[in-house]
Amino acid sequence: MRKIAFLLLIALTSHYTIAQERVITTGVPFLLIAADARSAGMGDMGVATSADAYSQQHNPAKYAFSLEKQGFSLSYTPYLTSIANDISLGQVTYYNRINERSAFAGSLRYFGLGDIQLTNAQGDLLNTVSPNEFALDGSYSLKLSERFSMAVAGRFIRSNLKIATDNNDASAASTFAVDVAGYYQSEELAFDDFNGRWRAGFNFQNLGPKINYDNDNLDENSNFLPSNLRLGAGFDFIFDEYNKIGVSAEVTKLLVPTPPSRITEVNEDLNNDGTIDDADVQVANSNAILDYKKTGWVSGLFKSFGDAPDGFSEELKEFTYALGAEYWYQDSFSLRTGYFHESETKGARKYFTLGAGFKYNVMKIDVSYLFSASKVRNPLENTLRFSLTFNFGDKYDEL
Repeated sequence: MRKIAFLLLIALTSHYTIAQERVITTGVPFLLIAADARSAGMGDMGVATSADAYSQQHNPAKYAFSLEKQGFSLSYTPYLTSIANDISLGQVTYYNRINERSAFAGSLRYFGLGDIQLTNAQGDLLNTVSPNEFALDGSYSLKLSERFSMAVAGRFIRSNLKIATDNNDASAASTFAVDVAGYYQSEELAFDDFNGRWRAGFNFQNLGPKINYDNDNLDENSNFLPSNLRLGAGFDFIFDEYNKIGVSAEVTKLLVPTPPSRITEVNEDLNNDGTIDDADVQVANSNAILDYKKTGWVSGLFKSFGDAPDGFSEELKEFTYALGAEYWYQDSFSLRTGYFHESETKGARKYFTLGAGFKYNVMKIDVSYLFSASKVRNPLENTLRFSLTFNFGDKYDEL
């Protein structure tokens, strides 16, 4: 019953479904999708790029360095276009740089899974459901010095993926999370043939309680949020008033415990049947998975740095990295490219991206495109992403 619907939901909520061991999966993975076309064009990075209207998702501390007083943006990302035409991610963002030192911002991110037709075991048509998820954010950023700012963000998350059963229990799950971010931007430095500017940033994202669809508040029935640590750095080559190139690099690690290794043999009669056999191995694996699920979100954050069964080498594989570059001409036209890499045993996502931006007066349009470089199919493969930004109000000088 409802086989197709459940298979689709499982594929989406596990983020990327592949036959690998110890791939870390979380609830509400839509929070990890780059919703704006600018960062998407540079390998889905944004923690240390220059400030823009989309900083809310990547590093809200950048708003304190925005050159525009206010901004409003709309972004649209089609998802799984090879199998459906009504699954998408949308985001709206507003920010306001209050004064020389501080700014606030808010955003709404909505992930719609389209319409799913339910059937019973005999194939008879039942009702149609439209699962969806959304996150409502608010942030405040403050310059602690002329060159460094920090920000905190709060996030309400609601996931309405549960399909009604015979008892009509289809309540949505909800939770909250916080971000703690920092951003550094140097003054413009003079070199022999060009000027330059350093950038660096970090963000502890989605720190919060696990999300639970069963309303029992038990850790073993809950899913970890996609808590993660982002670290990045970049440099702007300012050749003249018309030409500028920014290069950036970013690493990310999920702050979620590593699933346990599969146990293949035991030397104890775990099911008390008088023999040690495969049934005891199954009990051992079930107990290991249950212990993993019982891990609380706070202890999970700390365990995530040193719990990989294969030790430090496996911990390193849990870091993803991205490289990106952006060329601006006269601050009105830009070209972008990027590369994203994830270990073969941790998801195997590898892809190249291209992007472009066009700015006219107070309006800016950004587009991006993704090319997969992995045998694992990417849900955003061969997909165009769009963003539209309006900036208004006074401008701030870049020191």
